[in-house]
Amino acid sequence: METHLDDEALTMRDMNELSNAVAETEGWVEDLRQRLGWHDRGKAYAALLSTLHALRDSLPREEAVFVGSYLPPLLRGLYYEGWHPGAHIAAKNRNAFLERIHEGVERDVGIDVDQVAHAVFALLAARLPADELEDAKAATPQALHFLWPS
Repeated sequence: METHLDDEALTMRDMNELSNAVAETEGWVEDLRQRLGWHDRGKAYAALLSTLHALRDSLPREEAVFVGSYLPPLLRGLYYEGWHPGAHIAAKNRNAFLERIHEGVERDVGIDVDQVAHAVFALLAARLPADELEDAKAATPQALHFLWPS
């Protein structure tokens, strides 16, 4: 009997953690949607994830892990999904980086991927601790420094 109550309490705690993780991720998507002035949350989600993946693959492994550690739990899992360090060719220049984002938003011609990249980097700048932000900026390939807010 006690085990059943413990299992039920555990399940409720797990469900609350899941709900919180979803809410945090939705907050990030909503923040980006507003920064871009879009109405479509699905597009904002795709834009966020594709930009995070492009950034992750452009950073040295250790810095990619540090950036990931500051993401909400659900978004962190999506950030790492499919990641095989060293398997991706890092986007070391502007065009290659923006092309990665363009692929992630299914080449939607209505999406300005330069605007998306700037908005996601501004979102990260607003949400990462200052010291981690400076480390991420420093680790970003020089050709991509223009994306970070001043």
